[in-house]
This record gives sequence, structure tokens and C-alpha cells, in this order.
Amino acid sequence: MGFSSLIDMIGSIIVGGLLFIILLRMNEISTQNTFTYSDELIVQQNLVSVVQLIEYDFRKIGFCANPNNAIPPALVITYADTSRIDFWTDVATTGNHFGDGTPDKISYYLGDTTELRSTPNELDRKLYRVVNNETPKSANLGVTQFRLHYFDTNGIELISPVANPGSIQTIQINLKVENPYAFNKRYTIQQSNTHSAQYNSAFWRQIRLAAKNLRFR
Repeated sequence: MGFSSLIDMIGSIIVGGLLFIILLRMNEISTQNTFTYSDELIVQQNLVSVVQLIEYDFRKIGFCANPNNAIPPALVITYADTSRIDFWTDVATTGNHFGDGTPDKISYYLGDTTELRSTPNELDRKLYRVVNNETPKSANLGVTQFRLHYFDTNGIELISPVANPGSIQTIQINLKVENPYAFNKRYTIQQSNTHSAQYNSAFWRQIRLAAKNLRFR
């Protein structure tokens, strides 16, 4: 075997190795993109599920299928702060989409980050929905932010917790959902409320939601 042939063989091995490395890198990128797009879809679906329930309940604040049993508008919201709200409405039943005509008390509040230690995402929490005195039901859909802002009839934001819930006219809802599991599980806390972009997220804001039954005061 001549010297030139040996050089050609070494060159072929080097070129082949580089091509193999490029192929592996392309495969890694393709796999990461697949996981990323899948995670984004899951996050969007989780956000939609939570938003649909919140919007349905919040727009029915103060509603009662039987007007004779309706709670006075000024007493409809019993407690309100940045991460919790308690109010009266008429919860839909299996046989009646509008409710049974008896007022029900609903509470929404955000749990603590320590409740979901099983997930790598250190910011996700359970969002609780409680009807009357039933056992609290939670949604573990990667909620990392559930923040409420309240405004009076003049559009002035009320200090939380609201001393007089009867003065609430409109509500702003901020909701953020992230995937509890990130691609390759890399996770770095940067600040108290932000972290690595490896966790796909989706944000939704309802600006000045006004339940019809809050207007008649």
C-alpha cells in the first residue's frame, strides 16, 4: 500500500467521521424539535381546559336560575385577593345546564409550590376549585400563575385583599401554564418568578371581565 493510498484512507475516515457527527447532531435537533412541538401542544391544551372552566364560572358570578333565591349583588363576592376569590353562583347540574335554582358558593385559589414536589418544574402549583363544602378539587395542569386584579365602577384598581368585595365591578385574570417536565430536564431558577426557557409556557389574560350580575348594584 502506497503512502498516497494511506493518506486517502485517513482522509476518508476523517470525512466519514465528520459526516457521522453531523448526522448525529441533526438527529438530536430533530428529536428535540419533536419534543418541543409536542410539549407546546400539551401546554396549549392544558391552558384551554383551565380557561374554559374559569371563564364559565366567573361569568356566572351572582347568577341564580331562580331569581327569588338570588344573592344580593353587593354580597355575591365574599372574599377577594390576588390568588383567591369566593363567590356565589348557581352551579350547573347533570340535568340542568343553568343550575338548580339554589345558590352555590365557589372558591378558586392557588396551592403552594411544595404540593408538587414530584414534578421537576419548581413553579407549578395546583389550582383548586371548591363548591360549597365539598372536598377541594384541584387541577394539576402546570399552572404557575393565577393572579387576580379587581376594579370598581370607575376602573380604579382595588387594594388586595379587597376590604369591601361588594365594590368589585370588573376582574382581570392572569393565568400562566407551563409544562411540568422539560426536554432533557434542564432547569435553572433565575429569579423568584422566572426560570429556564426549557419549560414551554402559555399565558392568558382576561382583561376586565364583567359578570352581568355584578352590574346591578
